[in-house]
Amino acid sequence: MYMRDRPTRDLLGLAAFIALCLGISALGGWVTAGSVGSWYATLAKPAFNPPAWVFAPVWTALYLMIAVAGWRVWRRRGLAGARAAMSAYAVQLALNLGWSILFFGGRMIGVALAEIALLLAAIVVNAALFWRVERAAALLLLPYAAWVAFATVLNAALWRLNQG
Repeated sequence: MYMRDRPTRDLLGLAAFIALCLGISALGGWVTAGSVGSWYATLAKPAFNPPAWVFAPVWTALYLMIAVAGWRVWRRRGLAGARAAMSAYAVQLALNLGWSILFFGGRMIGVALAEIALLLAAIVVNAALFWRVERAAALLLLPYAAWVAFATVLNAALWRLNQG
């Protein structure tokens, strides 16, 4: 590839990572939308449950950071050159979508709790693998890990408050 083609390749790559992450966000949002105003509204919630309007902007910002993190690693090493890191990236994205499907789509709070614990572990592994390739990419995943840690506590509280 000619050096002058690299900026075009990089921008197309960034667009692809953003499209991937926002696509996953849209799928999760679609699954969530069917339950937020109905089933979720009826659940007993802990005092620290954020207002509904918080979730969309937080997740949008997080998905953009996740996209940029993945892009930075891809840009530095490519998919083949960072196989473990990019595999972990794909796993945590799949688990992220899976949580929405289990929690909001399936309304299985306990199963979703186990799944979100796996998601949090996958994010930590992903960040550690990204750290080996590019530290900035790993740091971009830290707010995501923090939010998912909070979401795990929230999921646990919802499960406890709404059993039986």
